[in-house]
Amino acid sequence: MSTVANESRFKVTGMDCAACGNKVDTAIRRLPGVEDVTVFVSTGAVKVRHVDGFDAAAVTRQVRNLGYGAEIANGTNSAAIAPPVRHHDKGDHDHADSSGHDHTDHSHDAPAGVDQPWWRTQKARLTVAYGAALLAAYLLGRLTPSLERPAFLTALAVGLAPIAWRAITAARFGTPFSIETLMSIATIGAVFIGAHEEAATVVLLFLVGEMLEGLAASRARASIQGLSALVPKMALLERNGQLSEVTAESLAVGSTILVRPGGRIPADGKVVEGSGEVDEAPVTGESVPKHKTVGDPVFAGTVNAGSVLRVCVTAAAADNTIARVVRLVEEAQESKSPTERFIDRFSKVYTPAVLVVGFLIAVVPPLAGGANWNEWIYKGLAILLIGCPCALVISTPAAIAAGLSAGARRGLLMKGGVVLETLGRITAIAFDKTGTLTAGKPVVTDVVTVGRPARDVLSLAAALEKGSSHPLSLAILNKAKAEKAPVPPASDASAVPGEGVEGKVGGEAVFLGSPQAAGRRVSLGDEHVAAIAALNAEGKTVSVVLSRVGLLGYIAMRDEARSDAREALAAMKASGIRVVMLTGDNRATADAVAGGLGIEARAELLPQDKQRIVRELQAEGFKVAKVGDGINDAPALAAADIGIAMGGGTDVALETADAAVLHGRVRDVPDMIALSKATMSNIRTNIAIALSLKAVFLMTTVLGITGLWPAILADTGATVLVTANAMRLLNWRPR
Repeated sequence: MSTVANESRFKVTGMDCAACGNKVDTAIRRLPGVEDVTVFVSTGAVKVRHVDGFDAAAVTRQVRNLGYGAEIANGTNSAAIAPPVRHHDKGDHDHADSSGHDHTDHSHDAPAGVDQPWWRTQKARLTVAYGAALLAAYLLGRLTPSLERPAFLTALAVGLAPIAWRAITAARFGTPFSIETLMSIATIGAVFIGAHEEAATVVLLFLVGEMLEGLAASRARASIQGLSALVPKMALLERNGQLSEVTAESLAVGSTILVRPGGRIPADGKVVEGSGEVDEAPVTGESVPKHKTVGDPVFAGTVNAGSVLRVCVTAAAADNTIARVVRLVEEAQESKSPTERFIDRFSKVYTPAVLVVGFLIAVVPPLAGGANWNEWIYKGLAILLIGCPCALVISTPAAIAAGLSAGARRGLLMKGGVVLETLGRITAIAFDKTGTLTAGKPVVTDVVTVGRPARDVLSLAAALEKGSSHPLSLAILNKAKAEKAPVPPASDASAVPGEGVEGKVGGEAVFLGSPQAAGRRVSLGDEHVAAIAALNAEGKTVSVVLSRVGLLGYIAMRDEARSDAREALAAMKASGIRVVMLTGDNRATADAVAGGLGIEARAELLPQDKQRIVRELQAEGFKVAKVGDGINDAPALAAADIGIAMGGGTDVALETADAAVLHGRVRDVPDMIALSKATMSNIRTNIAIALSLKAVFLMTTVLGITGLWPAILADTGATVLVTANAMRLLNWRPR
């Protein structure tokens, strides 16, 4: 049992929508000793907070009584788990959700917690069995007309008995108003008024619709759960020069693993030996492999497409990139969007109201106007089917779940429906500079020389910096490597505190340091002083190279904007979003970076200043998102309407933020907003489908144009349409 304090986790199969989660939630809360319940529909997980001494097996028994598969997480304490409840006198039964759906997605032949292919589920078996019984009844009625009614009633019992049983079970466990209840009343009523053929057809359409809904929902569930399958089960651990195969879950931080060409990387880590291409498409969606060399990070689940890599593990299995994605999507289920909360409240009143309206339509016209009883009872029964809120209830959570899953597969993590909905209404975005708009790694931008080739100046500077891990030193060494400049050994190299570094290269005394320190050693000349000042004004840091003969040249470095930043920011501005950069860096550097990106900048800010500016933007009427990656961004992230942490950022930023751009691309921010808008558009379409179909069939039923079997299409048909439309979001791609 996976336990944190008095908290246990369970694996539950068969939950196809948020309504299923509500049903499981309601049933578990009725158990003594339960303090709180959280259901994660997309991953089939249930978290229960309880008192000391709580019998965890009681949860599995309660859930299995509903018809779901259930086991304690990780399969421990399995002996305490009761077998699934079977009702041999009622047939094989699925469960009912809070909207009354049959959402069982498992077979009793399989262990709990294992999802089955859709054609092996109880839904499919029941639908096929009932279809066969109905066909046999039809043929028997053709051959022997006197047996037609008993044959149809017998066939009807095959499909209706499980539905009626689920209605009773739903009522026992806290959900009396379900579609099973409405279906049972409507079907039994139709039989009593002689419409047994229509009643049988209604049940068949209902079962087919439920099977299709389960198929669509299982696709959504597989989308996010499939991420976990990307991480290989085994890893090659290197210890004392020996390789041994161990489980990926057992890898500890600091372990060294070997990844062969073509193999999946089993853990998050950093390359310590080797270089080559790594295909990150399974995690990031990027089609072009990335070149990785010593010091570069790699993610669990990505594919080593090049040479052998030795990798130092930087995160345990429970904390790797894939696990974090799945966990954040789970947590997102706790936060419903405002639209979803409204529909949840609405449905609790709506279903009882449908029963009352159906009853009034059935009895008022005959009592008040002497109308035909059979005719109006028939219409009242049809109203029960038309009025079921299933399609309306599932319209929002299905789209939200699909949107969250689609984003997660592309590294766009949002902590709940409220975040996903709010992102589409953002009107201002405040970006941090270092590590967010810029890569956080200085690069050499200019090499200015005096009388010597640029490669020579780079060689001398790189010789003095060799072995240093300072960001500016690494920038010079990387530039020398890129230019194929030789890096000779330096002798007597030593740091000059506050000034730079000096030593001998090839017998020549060389100094590399700040312009001020260089100016105290030699005269730089007015021309070069002005050129250095101009470079500083562009936000660049300048290091000067001197020898005994005087000035050899100077090297300018700057933390450059990410390659996708300008295009992404332009797209946001074009859509009417105000973009501002907030940084603690100096004004010259901030203005230089912001000017190149075409945005406004606020510089030399403390953490509280960033938070204050976010508050000021909100006071001006903007819906503000804050994007950052550091501890100093945490106050502003918390103050913003939506806080977005950049991938690779600090744990504080990721915990404080409402969303995370896992792979650190600026263009992921407008993509996240686009996904929000696509999801909300999908929800509006779903609600329109659900309500318009009900309105049309309500009018045609009252007018006597349509009957029972078209009425079930207003519910089951709409539910399938709504679910299928929501599942389209799983194929969402950024433009």
